[in-house]
Amino acid sequence: MDSQKQLCGYGDLKDKPNLLFFDITRCATPAIFLMGCPTTQVCVKDCPSQSGVTPALTKPYCTPEGKCPLYVLKSKPFVGRCVPDIASLFGASVSAVQSAVNVSEVKTASKFITKVLEAKAYADKIISDVVVSWWIILIGLIVTMVVSLIWIVLMRWVAGVMVWLGIIAFLVLFGAGCGISVWKYLQVKDSTKEVSVGFNPLVFKFSEAKLFLTLCIICSILFVIFLLVLIALFSRIRIAIALIKEGSRAIGNIFSTLLWPIIPFVLHILVIVYWLAVAVCLFAISRSNDLKLNESSTDEVTSLVEKIACANETGSVKSCYVVQNMETYTLYLQIFAVFVFFWMVNFVTALGQLTLAGTFASYYWSFNKPKDIPTLPLLRSFYRCFRYHLGSLAFGSLIIAIVQMIRLFLEYVDNKLKDVDNPVAKFMMKCLKCCFWCLEKFLRFLNKNAYIMIAVHGKNFCVSAKDAFMLILRNVARTVVIDKATDFVLLMSRLVIVCGIGVASYFVFTKKLPVSTLNDTISGLNFYVVPIVVIIIGAYIITDCFFSVYEMAVDTLFLCFLEDLEKNDGSAEKPYFMNKNLMKILGKNNKAKNFSCFCLISLFFYFSSSFLFFFSYFFLFFLILYSFFIFSFSFFSYSFYSFLIFSYFIYFFIHFSSSFLFLFFFFSYSFLFFSFSLFSLFLLLPLTDSISGFTLSIYLSIYLSIYLSVCVCC
Repeated sequence: MDSQKQLCGYGDLKDKPNLLFFDITRCATPAIFLMGCPTTQVCVKDCPSQSGVTPALTKPYCTPEGKCPLYVLKSKPFVGRCVPDIASLFGASVSAVQSAVNVSEVKTASKFITKVLEAKAYADKIISDVVVSWWIILIGLIVTMVVSLIWIVLMRWVAGVMVWLGIIAFLVLFGAGCGISVWKYLQVKDSTKEVSVGFNPLVFKFSEAKLFLTLCIICSILFVIFLLVLIALFSRIRIAIALIKEGSRAIGNIFSTLLWPIIPFVLHILVIVYWLAVAVCLFAISRSNDLKLNESSTDEVTSLVEKIACANETGSVKSCYVVQNMETYTLYLQIFAVFVFFWMVNFVTALGQLTLAGTFASYYWSFNKPKDIPTLPLLRSFYRCFRYHLGSLAFGSLIIAIVQMIRLFLEYVDNKLKDVDNPVAKFMMKCLKCCFWCLEKFLRFLNKNAYIMIAVHGKNFCVSAKDAFMLILRNVARTVVIDKATDFVLLMSRLVIVCGIGVASYFVFTKKLPVSTLNDTISGLNFYVVPIVVIIIGAYIITDCFFSVYEMAVDTLFLCFLEDLEKNDGSAEKPYFMNKNLMKILGKNNKAKNFSCFCLISLFFYFSSSFLFFFSYFFLFFLILYSFFIFSFSFFSYSFYSFLIFSYFIYFFIHFSSSFLFLFFFFSYSFLFFSFSLFSLFLLLPLTDSISGFTLSIYLSIYLSIYLSVCVCC
C-alpha cells in the first residue's frame, strides 16, 4: 500500500505491482511494525535498474502530486517491494548517491527490510496453514475442553487417584519418549539420512541418528529431574492431595465455578479486540501527510507549519508542501494505549480471582457445610466485586501494569544496546530485567492473596495486602510446602492433558491415521508443525482456564485455613470452621459443647450399667426370693427408668443445637431403646412362670436395653 492508501497491483494500479520507498534508511526501525515506514511510498511497474540522483532517474518515480525522491538505488523486487541490491552499492554507483545518502545506512536498512519481508513471507504461510486446517484445530481444542472437564469431574470424587495417575502418566510419557528415541536411534545410528526440522529446511537440518539421540538425552534428563522432584515432594504431595480433595468438595457444592472461566475469557477477548481497534486507529494517523499549498494563497500559514519546502529538491517541479508530522504525538498515544491494555488485562484477571475467592471463602466459613452455604454464592461474590471492590481491583492491577511497562521499557533499551560493546551495561541490563521479572511475580502472588483477604474481610487493597503478607510470613513453611506442592500437582495435571493432545495431533498431522479427509487437508500444508503448535498452545490455555479454578480454590481454602488456625482455638466460643479432614491432617478438633455435663452423664451410664449388668446374675437368686416386694420394687425400677430417660433427653437437647438433628437422634435412639426392650422381654419371658418372675423379667429387660442403648450412644 502506497502513501495514498492504494494497493499495488490491484485496480488502477494493476500494472504497478511493486512498492518503492523514497528513503529506505528511515525504515530500519522496529516501529515500522506499528506505524509503518515513515517515508513516502509509491507503486511502480519496475524497480530502479540503476542508482543516481539526476532528475532523469528520479522523475519516473514521482507521485501524482509532483513529489519526487531525492535519490534512487538499483533494486530488485522482493515480496512486492523494491529492495536495494546491496552488491551494487560496492561498485561505481556508490559515488552517484553518496552525496545524497549514507551508503552504510542503506545497507543496514536493506538487510533489515529483507529480514522483515522474509518473516512476513513465513507469517503468510503460517496463516495460510492455520486457515486450511482450522477445522482440525477446532476439533482438537474442543477435545481438549471435554477432556479437561472430564478430568476435573473425576477429580471431584477420586482426586488422589487422578493426581497420582497424572504424575505417573507424565513420567510414563517421558519414559516412553526416551525408550522410543533409543529404539529409533539403534535402528538408524549407521544411517546418513537427514531430516528437516522447523520452518526452513535449508537451515534446520539434522542427521536422523543425531536427532533421536538428542531427543533421548532431553527426555532422559527431564525424566530424572521429575522423578527426583517427585521423591522429594512425596509426603508434601499427600498433603496437597488432601487440600485438592477439599477444593473438590467446594467445587462440587458450587459447581457453577467450573463455568466461570468463560466470563474472564470473553472479557479478555473484548479487551484485546478493543485494543486492536485503537491500535489500528493510531496506526492510521501515524503516517506523515504531505499537503500541497496554493502558491497564490495570501493566508497567514507561517505559524501553522513547521517547514515549507517551496521548491522540489530535484528542480523538476516547483511547488510548496506542508509537512505535518504527527509521529511524536501518536507515539505518546501508542505508549498510553499499551499501558491501558496491560491495565485492563490485569483488571479482568483480578476480577476473576476476587470473584472465585469470595465464592470459596463463603464455602469455607460456613460452619455446617453444605447447609450454611448461601444461595448463588458465585453471583453474590461477583456482585460484591462490582459493588464494593472495584477500586481495590483497579489499584492492584495498576501496580502490575506499571511493572510490566517498566519491563517493556527495559526490553526496548536492551534491544538498543544489543550492538553496543559494553559488558558492564549489558550486565546491568540483565540484572534489572531479572529483578523486575521477580518483582512482577512477587506482586502477582501478593495481589492474589490480597484479593483472598478482601473476599474474607472486605477491607481495602492496602490493608488486605499487608494482612496477607504478614499471615504468609508467619506461616512460611506451610505456604511453601503445601501451596507450592499443590501448584506442582496441578501443573502436572495440566501438562498431561497438553502432552496427550500434542501427541494425538502429531499422529494426525503426520498422516499416521488412515483417514482420507484428514490426509487430503494435511497435504496442502506448508509446515505441518504449525497446526500442532497452535493446538498445543490452545490446549494449554484451555486447561489453564479450567485448572485455575482448582488452583484458586486451594489457595483460598489454604489462606482461610491459616486465618482459621490463628483466630480460633476449637472451643465452643471459637470453633474451627475447617473440614474434619483438614483437622485430621493437622491433629486439630473442635471441643464438644457442655463437655462436663456430657462426661458426668456418660460416666454415670457407664459405671452404673457395667456394675449392675455384671453383678445382676449374682443377685438374680436373691431378687427371686424377694419377689413378694413386687410393688415397692416396681416403683423403684420405674423411677430409676424414668430418671435415665430424662438424662437421655437432657443430653440430646444440650449436645445437638439443631432441632432437626435433635428430633432425628431422639427418635432413632428411642426406637433402638424400645427394640432392645422388646427383644429382652421376649428373651426372658419363657424363663419365668410367676407374676414376680414376670416383673423381674421386665426389670431386667429394661435395664439391659438401657445398657445396650448407652453402648450404642457411646
